[in-house]
Amino acid sequence: GGWLFDDWRYLDSGDIETPLQSRRPNPEFVLNDPRYRSGRILLARENFGCGSSREHAVWALRDYGVRAVIAPSFADIFYNNCTKNGILPVVVAEEQIDRLFELASAEKGAVLEVNLESCVVRTADGKAIPFTIEDAIRERLLRGEDDISITLRDKQLIAEFERAWHKQAPWLTNKVSG
Repeated sequence: GGWLFDDWRYLDSGDIETPLQSRRPNPEFVLNDPRYRSGRILLARENFGCGSSREHAVWALRDYGVRAVIAPSFADIFYNNCTKNGILPVVVAEEQIDRLFELASAEKGAVLEVNLESCVVRTADGKAIPFTIEDAIRERLLRGEDDISITLRDKQLIAEFERAWHKQAPWLTNKVSG
C-alpha cells in the first residue's frame, strides 16, 4: 500500500530504503487529500488497470485498504487479479461514474456504499446504481475465498488422487521397491 501510485502520491523519488514517512507527499494528489485518504472505494476511468497486469498492482491497492474499484471498464488481467485478491471490481456506465466523481468532488466526505449481496452501489442521497458480476466471483468474494482456500476444500479428494497416482506411478515418489 505504501507504494500505491508512488509517482503521483509523492514529489520525490522513493526507494526501498527510504521510510515513507520521510517522503514528500504531493498535496495535489487526490489520495493525499484528508477527505479521501481513508476511502475504501476507488473511483476510476475506462480500462482501469491497463498496463498493470502484474498482481503487485492489485496487492498495492489491497494493502492500501481499497476493497472495491468502480469504473466503466477494466483491463482483463487486472480485473481477474482483483477478484482473486479480495477486491471487488464494479463496472458501471460512463455516465454513472461521471456522477459518482461529481458527488465525490462536491460533497465533503461523500459516502458510497457497495453492497455485493444485492449488487448495488448506493450514494449518500439514496440513489441506487445496480451492477452485475458473475455468480461464482460474487460468492467467492462474499465468502472471502482465494484459490488456496477453494483448493483446500477438496484436500481429501486431492490426497486420495495422489495416493492412487503414486500406486500407478511409484517411480515419481522414489519409492520403487526392488
